[in-house]
Amino acid sequence: MNISVCKFSILLVAISLLAACRQGLETIVPSVQTSVPAEYIDSLEGMYLLNQGNMGTNKSTLDYLDFAQGIYNKNIFASRNPHVVGELGDVGNDMELYGSKLYAVINCSNYVEVMNADNACHQTQITVPNGRNIICHGGYVYVSSYAGPVNLDPNARRGIVVKIDTVSMQIVDSCLVGYQPDGMGICAGKLYVANSGGYRVPNYDRTVSVIDLDTFEEIRQIDVALNLNDVETDRYGRVYVSSRGDYYNNHSKIYIIDSSVDMVTDSIDVSCADMTVLGDSLYIVDSEFNYAIGMKSASYAIYNVVNRNLDTDNFISDGTQYSISMAYAIAVNPVTHCIYITDAKDFVTPGMLYCYSPQGKLMWKVITGDIPACMAFLKR
Repeated sequence: MNISVCKFSILLVAISLLAACRQGLETIVPSVQTSVPAEYIDSLEGMYLLNQGNMGTNKSTLDYLDFAQGIYNKNIFASRNPHVVGELGDVGNDMELYGSKLYAVINCSNYVEVMNADNACHQTQITVPNGRNIICHGGYVYVSSYAGPVNLDPNARRGIVVKIDTVSMQIVDSCLVGYQPDGMGICAGKLYVANSGGYRVPNYDRTVSVIDLDTFEEIRQIDVALNLNDVETDRYGRVYVSSRGDYYNNHSKIYIIDSSVDMVTDSIDVSCADMTVLGDSLYIVDSEFNYAIGMKSASYAIYNVVNRNLDTDNFISDGTQYSISMAYAIAVNPVTHCIYITDAKDFVTPGMLYCYSPQGKLMWKVITGDIPACMAFLKR
């Protein structure tokens, strides 16, 4: 190709990129595209996947799965927002779709990236120091924050939860919680916050902070277990909180809180890196490593929240779970009930996304960005 043709091609690409944020998903050429089986779903357009990227490398990326076209678009944020310096930022920790916006918590960059839900085009950034997880409810976005530098410190301060108004895109309140708060769930008008104490190792926190959403004040702390992580809720008023344990003698486990009395009433003896509730099923994945014995164990379980027992301790029925190096995140399509599992592999190279049928058979897999961390479904 001669120089003039090259310049013309570059110009066409530039024009396409600049126009991308003014048009729909179908007009944008992402960095990489991979074909997967197409599937028209009446109520869903597709699914976003946020990749953490390695800390300090500024490699957080955003992928998009187009259900109808059967295309997995890798690393779309940079191509759709060529004017944003630094691209998506450093360590994409969590993400939520709410209303017309897509919110991504960019941990080490200390902000929440706000994008248009339908095309991932940049809208604004909201400063949140060391933000961790996000949940949306009642016109507000709630973000847990370690509220200090990224640093192991036995004297690390308590964290906070900030409350963001979705109209003004401003922080309107904050609430002091436990040490290094992570996952959150909303149940019975209360916000449940899992406090990990991860920076204070080996003196982990073991509490769940309960915040009254009307007053936005912490009304109590519930003693649960070491090093809490994820929170999910069901429609029966129960709150599920996972503990990472200490990676030695105290292994990972899930604890159940009754929101009517705010007490731990039961537990599920399954290790958990990530979990999600759909209907009456709690889906659980993990690749737990134990330093004491130098071994890793995997979990692919479904817990029935009505019967309060495991439907299965391995929902993968075709043996392909052995191809997954480090199960990291899970999502379940609310319409088709297909199960998506991310594999973080070695945490320094691109990961994988696996799509399983409701019967646990592998349908397809695709390469993602580094450390695929969470997923969110885009409605039509």
